Amino acid sequence: MFGRKNIRQEFADTMLELGNKDKNLVVMVGDISHGKFKNFAKKFKSRYINVGILEPTMISMGAGFSKVGINPVLHTISPFIIERSFEQIKLDFCYQKLSGNIITVGGAFDYSNLGCSHHCYGDFSLMKTLPHVNIFNPSSAIEFNELFKQNYKKKKLNYFRLSGNDHEYSFQKKQIKSGKPIKVFNGNIMTLLAVGSQLKNCLKVVKRLKEDGITVDLFYIHSIRPLDFREILKSIKKTRRVVVVEEHIFSGGFSEDIIKKTYQIRKLKFLQICIENFITSYGSYQDLCKVAGLDYDSILKKIKIFLK
Repeated sequence: MFGRKNIRQEFADTMLELGNKDKNLVVMVGDISHGKFKNFAKKFKSRYINVGILEPTMISMGAGFSKVGINPVLHTISPFIIERSFEQIKLDFCYQKLSGNIITVGGAFDYSNLGCSHHCYGDFSLMKTLPHVNIFNPSSAIEFNELFKQNYKKKKLNYFRLSGNDHEYSFQKKQIKSGKPIKVFNGNIMTLLAVGSQLKNCLKVVKRLKEDGITVDLFYIHSIRPLDFREILKSIKKTRRVVVVEEHIFSGGFSEDIIKKTYQIRKLKFLQICIENFITSYGSYQDLCKVAGLDYDSILKKIKIFLK
C-alpha cells in the first residue's frame, strides 16, 4: 500500500484522507509544501492557510483554532517553528493545555545543502522541557500515517519530526504503535537503540557484527515521548551494554532518557553516538552524517571499540 512513498507526500495524502472525514482539520503552512498540498488546498480552500514566513504567528493562530475546537496542523522547517517560535509554543499551547500538531521537515541536517541555518538537532531537548507534549520521529510513510492517526485528536500537543531520509526498512501496520519501541533483531551481547533514520545504518552494523559472532538486540525508536521502556530495560539488564544512535545534539536527546532509566543498573556500559558539535559545513545528508560520525563506518568503528 505504502511502498517507499516519500514521507512528505504521505503527510499530504494523510491530511487529504482525514480532511474528508474531519471537518475540523485545518492545515497551516509556513510557505512550503504547496505542491504536495495542492489537492488538499483545492478541495478544502477554507482549511488550507499559508501563513507565510511568520512562524510565531502561525503557532499563535493555531492555538486560537485549538481553543475553539479546531484540530490545527502546523507545518514548516524545524528550526523556524521549534527554535524560533519556542516561546509561543510554551505560552500559547502548553500553558493553556491546548492540543495541536506540529509537523516539521529538515530535522537535524536533512536540509544539508542550505547550511546550518536550516539545521535543528536540539528540538527533542526543547520540546521535552514542556508539559502536555508528545514527540515522534517517524522515518517512513507508513509510520507517519499510523502515528498521526493514533494521536492527532488526543488532548496533547504532538510534535512530528519528519525524517527526510527513509530508513528503508519495511514495518507492518500492526507493528506501529504509539509509544512502543519495535524490536527488529534479537541478540545477547549488546542492546542497540536506533532513533529515526539511523535505523538504516544500525541494520548494517548489526549484520556486520553478526559475522563476528556478536549478536545484538536492536530496537527501533519512533516515539520519543511517550515511550514504554519495559522491553528495552529488560534487554539492557540482560546485555549490560547499551548504545544509542540518534541525530540529536549530545544533551537532552533520547540518550538522556536512557541514562535516567538505567543509572541504577550495576556494571552497565553506555555509548552515545550523536551530533557532538555544531556542523557548519555544506554537502549532502550523507556528507554531514560522516562529519557528525553518524555514517555506517564511523558507527561500526565506535561500537567495536566500545565492545572491547
